[in-house]
Amino acid sequence: MLTAYLQLASSMALVGANVAVAKLLANALPIALIVGLRCLLACIVLWPLARWREGAIRPSRAALWNLALQAALGTLLYNAALLTGLRYTTALEAGLVLATLPAVIALGSALWLRERLAPRQWAAAALAVGGMAAITLARTGPSAGTSGGNLLGNGLIFIGVCGEAAYVLLAKRLSGRLPVITASFWMQAFSTLLVLPFCLPVLMGVAALADPALSGLLVFHSLTSSVLCLLLWYAGLLKAPAGIAGIFTSFLPATSAVLAVLVLGEHFTQFHLAGLALMLSSILLATWPSRAR
Repeated sequence: MLTAYLQLASSMALVGANVAVAKLLANALPIALIVGLRCLLACIVLWPLARWREGAIRPSRAALWNLALQAALGTLLYNAALLTGLRYTTALEAGLVLATLPAVIALGSALWLRERLAPRQWAAAALAVGGMAAITLARTGPSAGTSGGNLLGNGLIFIGVCGEAAYVLLAKRLSGRLPVITASFWMQAFSTLLVLPFCLPVLMGVAALADPALSGLLVFHSLTSSVLCLLLWYAGLLKAPAGIAGIFTSFLPATSAVLAVLVLGEHFTQFHLAGLALMLSSILLATWPSRAR
């Protein structure tokens, strides 16, 4: 089980680390084009890898439907709701809404997947929410968000949270029924098809990729966020319950905050310390071995 926990934590940490790379890419390329090219490059890598490691596997109709839903909710809905919501609400309130992700996943795993969550797992989800909220406060600063948020913007952010939580739960429902690499390939293929209509109007932006540094960043971003992260996440879900897996989503904002301090020179405040302490307590509480009867 420890290996599964390390895989889940590494996956979310890589997603958080890619925030800085995504910001650099967003300064030069349209968002839709970044997501579309990222998914397309992932498909190019995953298809031969799946054939080599797992053979020619034809997923069932139910599995394909599950993967299409993952792409729609975890790629299209999440990104669209998040980016649109940030136009109407403050970064502080948006971050606090995003901090509800572990709790939404825990609730969804109990209600939808019928997983029985121990009281300490509910407590771990609550600690993760508190830790993510504290880190969000630290990153935005004490004077940020003083103008207040917007109900519509916060609602859109929460829709994005529900989309990402649904992606995690759908991935858990499919785990064990389809090989990891094959599942990752189909997920990225459906994501590419869904994002394609939004890429066509901004296709001329691809000319910026003539810069080797920018092209290298895009390749790195694609191979880590759309290939390695997915493989690690699916592999971890083979053993870890969805309720516990949701706790590890706290590594995403934690990694982003730490890199903001180390790379961008932001100051380490008491909010960082409190947030990291709460997240560490959450992980230990969720993963500590139960006492044998």
